[in-house]
Amino acid sequence: MAKNTRSVVEEIAIPIIESMGLTYVDTEYAKQGQDWQLTIYIDKEGGVQFEDCEAVSRAVEAVLDERDPIAEKYILCVSSPGLDRPLKAARDFERCLGQEIDVKLYKPFDGIKEYTGTLTAYTPDSITIETDENEIIFELKETAKICLHLDI
Repeated sequence: MAKNTRSVVEEIAIPIIESMGLTYVDTEYAKQGQDWQLTIYIDKEGGVQFEDCEAVSRAVEAVLDERDPIAEKYILCVSSPGLDRPLKAARDFERCLGQEIDVKLYKPFDGIKEYTGTLTAYTPDSITIETDENEIIFELKETAKICLHLDI
């Protein structure tokens, strides 16, 4: 998504989302088949309900229709990011401190590209996890994906 489009959508959506007692998570703008899809991800303590998505969609859509900041025709979707969502923002890491996470790296570290451990520390540049064997610090720029570990 063009940075400008993202900024405009966030400028519109975040105050609306927060006024409803919800948390803004992320925005994606991507081609789905022949259509463009604008997806806004929201969250809240206890989980997002269908009614939350519907309310945000209606409110954001009204402002987007009025201001018309996106040139292409698009479909607006509002969704929960799901349990397996990537951790990206500081609030994601802070919320998950003490929980088990999966870390996928761009390049192997000690011959391994995927780690699972307890998130014990976070800085804007790195995370620290505790595994069964030791404590490991990863630079965020070296990580391809970080998400909560799901025991399924």
